[in-house]
Amino acid sequence: MPEASQIEIPPTFVELFVAPGKSRPSASYAMIAARYELCEDLAQTLVPTATQLQLMRDLHASAVLAQCLQALVGPDAVLDRCQARWVVCRLAELLGWEQPVFSAEDATD
Repeated sequence: MPEASQIEIPPTFVELFVAPGKSRPSASYAMIAARYELCEDLAQTLVPTATQLQLMRDLHASAVLAQCLQALVGPDAVLDRCQARWVVCRLAELLGWEQPVFSAEDATD
């Protein structure tokens, strides 16, 4: 990874670009960094929305996270399913909520 980069990409995000049985990412550092910035920004942006959903609709945190995932993988999605799941997990982390458990259909790309 370039030493000049100020971005510290978490290993959990880099793993999204490593194929099973491989040890190196399938994408360039620049591409991974750009996708990470987008995903991190999305997670940060969703914090107030998720909080409001939980409070105003009296939803459990898991229901809020499920709705966020559905929105992120909708027909106009800019993320693949793995990246969307990462955003939802990061959102849960930012809010201090339990990490979501994904269903079998959420686990497929």
